[in-house]
Amino acid sequence: MSFFSRFAKKQPTPPVSRRVPEGLLIYAIGDIHGRDDLFAALLDEIDADRARRPHASCILILLGDLVDRGPDSDKVVDRAIGLRERFDRVHHLIGNHEECMLAALAGEVRALRYFIRIGGDATVRSYLRDDVLYDATSFEELAAIFPGRVPQSHIDFLGRGEDMVEYGDYVFVHAGVRPGVALDRQKTSDLRWIREDFLASEFEHGRTVVHGHTISEDVENRGNRIGIDTGAYATGKLTAIGLSEADQWFVQVQQKV
Repeated sequence: MSFFSRFAKKQPTPPVSRRVPEGLLIYAIGDIHGRDDLFAALLDEIDADRARRPHASCILILLGDLVDRGPDSDKVVDRAIGLRERFDRVHHLIGNHEECMLAALAGEVRALRYFIRIGGDATVRSYLRDDVLYDATSFEELAAIFPGRVPQSHIDFLGRGEDMVEYGDYVFVHAGVRPGVALDRQKTSDLRWIREDFLASEFEHGRTVVHGHTISEDVENRGNRIGIDTGAYATGKLTAIGLSEADQWFVQVQQKV
């Protein structure tokens, strides 16, 4: 079974009419997972797109999972840090992979082992830039070396990430929300990790929830939620949603084969 097939038979629900405040142009980017090449290309596409749209302020939201699996997590974080000069406001959410990376940076061997098991090996390699050293180093040694190879500016940036952002009739989270629980009562663990209980629910949350975390073959617009994780590290496709007043559209880049 492919990681797309579990959603293949679902039919889209007609979109619910939603709005963001007048004058705001908002873009949210799904899980990047170390694909700095796609990140750079999508930002260029967003620049071209927003040049065609009237707005007073342009806001960018990164939905988390900047790191792991793809080859250039260090470059993705560095690029994300520099985006304040490119947009009027930038939000970045803490995904489950950032959560695990921050735990591994505390120097605990157990946390590092788990981080590497879920794709953090690519992140560690990106900061070391020395595959020979990585392959020759024990977990205990790596737990001591890795924190010193990550710039403090990167650690500080990741640690300042948010868990939820709201604009108008939209709420932006990494993984999803717990159905039936008020948005201001959500647990951090659900915002960063939830899957089936959220994905399978038709519950009306009072906002449309824009999220990443779970890969789908293309955008999943279910009315109560919009999933935009199109599996950049595996598929070569990175997706953003654009919002302006009552308008909603998508910007994508696809790796050339």
